[in-house]
Amino acid sequence: MPRLLYNSLFGSVFHFFKIVNQKARFEVSLWRMNCETLQHVNLLIKVFKWIVFPASLLYVCADFYFFGQNALDSMFLGILIFFYSNFLPDLPSIYCRWKKYDRRTEDLLWDQKYALLLFAPLFIGVFLCGIRLRWYTPENFHNFKSLTVYASFLLLLSLFAFGNITELSVSIGDIPKILSLPFYGLIGYLTHLKVDKVW
Repeated sequence: MPRLLYNSLFGSVFHFFKIVNQKARFEVSLWRMNCETLQHVNLLIKVFKWIVFPASLLYVCADFYFFGQNALDSMFLGILIFFYSNFLPDLPSIYCRWKKYDRRTEDLLWDQKYALLLFAPLFIGVFLCGIRLRWYTPENFHNFKSLTVYASFLLLLSLFAFGNITELSVSIGDIPKILSLPFYGLIGYLTHLKVDKVW
């Protein structure tokens, strides 16, 4: 069963990047994409097995023991964010300027650059539907600045998802849930940066 899950995860990721590679007319060889995907999926599975899964069980048990709350919803959402975050730095690559002197457009403003990162699924969907935006950036999001922006974004989303926004208050029991999404996102993003030897 674990081998089947591994193969389906690897196959899904490889198939997705193969489609993007064809649509964007990148000249990345299948061999290189296969190696890159293999490296990322291997480390992703190891980190999940030895860090994320045990920490998730501990988190759910501790939240129930200390606060009497069921944290399964935030745990499952967090695990999804972990897997997503692991591939996020590569998702906006279709909008990256690959050549140093490529001047197809003016440089994007900082908010446009990070919109590409934070709302990557939306921009990928637009791209796959055949709509070509003239947004190109030299930013490749494989750095700690992008990681900080992304973690801050997840923290803000967590506040809306798990905090009591109508009363502008957060109970002590809500704090672990609020911090869980940025934690999962950080681990996933750092896993990607580790494979790409950023740290």
